[in-house]
Amino acid sequence: MIDFYYAPTPNGWKVAIMLEECGVEYNTVLMQLSAGDQFKPAFLAISPNAKMPAIVDHDAEGDPVSVFESGAILYYLAQKTGQFMPEDQLETLQWLFWQAANQGPMAGQLSHFVNYAPDGQDYSLKRYAGEYDRNLAVLERRLEGRDYMLGDYSIVDMMAFPWAFIAKPLTASLDKVPNVAAWRGRIKERPAVRNAINLYKDNQNRGEQNAQNNKLLYNQTAEHLLGVKS
Repeated sequence: MIDFYYAPTPNGWKVAIMLEECGVEYNTVLMQLSAGDQFKPAFLAISPNAKMPAIVDHDAEGDPVSVFESGAILYYLAQKTGQFMPEDQLETLQWLFWQAANQGPMAGQLSHFVNYAPDGQDYSLKRYAGEYDRNLAVLERRLEGRDYMLGDYSIVDMMAFPWAFIAKPLTASLDKVPNVAAWRGRIKERPAVRNAINLYKDNQNRGEQNAQNNKLLYNQTAEHLLGVKS
């Protein structure tokens, strides 16, 4: 059994998709991020960065294995199950790191300023909208002549899909990136992907918790972590 520490966000969906695609048995631990579940000592022992997703694999040989960071989890699960791992390991790592260092952070910042920040953030909105758009162009070029990023559907696609899936709510258009639009459409029709996106869908934060009313989620400092007693 795998314990899956999760909230219904694009980052959470990455791992939910992989678990559903692989058909492994898992137990979802729904995290109440607005209440500070991510800062509890027991969770910090699993995810030192105080971020979900994270897993604990109780079926691993020997002691249970904990893994945090979505890219590392996808890589671990692909190795564990023998599924959705491309043959070219170096290329796989490059695109996982691209998503973790570029597409994901830029999309996350854009989401913050579109959905949760106070009004009047024009420069921030323009900057992160431009970076999100630039990363769509990277993905568009990569998908030229390919159905999926590394040829066959893999963990790399699962990693990149969620932040492209929500392009419209981020005020972005896919009109200029037809390869991305087609790739997004192929992936979203997969039953495992639909199951993952629907997982605790009613618990999504649709702006009710924002930078003005929740200091646990937003405006974090070192004190959020240094004040936690282990």
